[in-house]
Amino acid sequence: MRLLYDLGIRMYGLLVRMLAPFYPKARQWADGRKGILQHINQTVAAGQKYIWFHFASLGEFEQGRSVMEQIKKNFPHEKIVVTFFSPSGYEIRKNTPLADYVFYLPEDTPANVRRFLDILDPKLAIFTKYEYWYHYFNELHKRNIPLLMISAIFREEQLFFKPYGGFYRSILKKVSFFFTQNLDSVHMLKWIGITRAGLAGDTRFDRVVELPGQHKTRPEITTFVNGRPILVAGSTWLPDEEKLQVLKELYPQWKFILAPHEIDEGHLLQISKLFSSSIRFSELATSTTETIQGAQVLIIDNIGMLSSLYYYGDIAYIGGGFGVGIHNTLEAAAYGIPVIFGPKYEKFQEAVDLLVFGAGFSIGNKEELQKVFAHLMDTEKRKTAGEAAKKYVQQRSGATQIIMKYLETEKLLG
Repeated sequence: MRLLYDLGIRMYGLLVRMLAPFYPKARQWADGRKGILQHINQTVAAGQKYIWFHFASLGEFEQGRSVMEQIKKNFPHEKIVVTFFSPSGYEIRKNTPLADYVFYLPEDTPANVRRFLDILDPKLAIFTKYEYWYHYFNELHKRNIPLLMISAIFREEQLFFKPYGGFYRSILKKVSFFFTQNLDSVHMLKWIGITRAGLAGDTRFDRVVELPGQHKTRPEITTFVNGRPILVAGSTWLPDEEKLQVLKELYPQWKFILAPHEIDEGHLLQISKLFSSSIRFSELATSTTETIQGAQVLIIDNIGMLSSLYYYGDIAYIGGGFGVGIHNTLEAAAYGIPVIFGPKYEKFQEAVDLLVFGAGFSIGNKEELQKVFAHLMDTEKRKTAGEAAKKYVQQRSGATQIIMKYLETEKLLG
């Protein structure tokens, strides 16, 4: 099985490099790894013991953010190195003040891993949620470097729990401790003989619960809103936008703030064609008040604003549910508004919980979206769902403190 794993790693890298001339993200992935080990060696200060955080992408970074913030606050002398697998995370967070250095993760080959760990010599490694790399985990274990998984979550259908999943279970057994999002994950780990696990919850709650109090009003968006009810659609893709377009026609009294996941010009033009009477955020500064207030749809053509936009919302729609899976629902829920999303949500504990709480609504097509939206036109029903969303977020904060207590008790900091 290891031979197949190694072959898969090499084939993936080869495929991405072949696609690089045609796809910007593939090009970023490939270019970011050219001479990466030499770059790391020339960049990091020698003789320093680092805490190494690795994230798959931007969403996982948010799960590690609160832990990094607490480490920097309580142990300011500690040095943090962050690595990303994907360009989506690296390009947006490469200048984060929470890390002393930020790099792409070198590919998971034995030679790369040994060289990377020789250079970095971390005192502690912290991974999040789904990131399981055989050679990295194996080498960390060999070197007696503690490895923690935070916001980990497991499902019965994963390979770890299959009769033929021995190779994948061997990866899990290299982890020093798992901080899981739910009790089911703790029980599943025990079922395969792993007892170094405990319930902490999802660290993202500790960040999002503070968002409403940190909000800063944007006058240009207030001008656009102009006292009208607002649906904020975050991290949308074309299948999401095509369904939302129907709501615009059915509810002309509502306004829509649309923050697409991809903001390349081609996608922005598609959105503009779908939604008449729209204006881009970048156009607000040079537009008249009359023009801004006359638009029904505001298209956000930048990265980084989304979490603050839910402040203006009466209802939120989260994209991705008609693709590989929904994006972040917690930021919207923290503002106390109902959250609508597509059918692919099962991998996300918070989405499942929001449905149970009556704060979330899953839709499978535009007809179901219309039905849910009509339901939420009732002010009391919308208020009840929003209050349930806010209560859900507030009750689940605290994972960061559980993790920090473990780090301090085990003397992994300081």
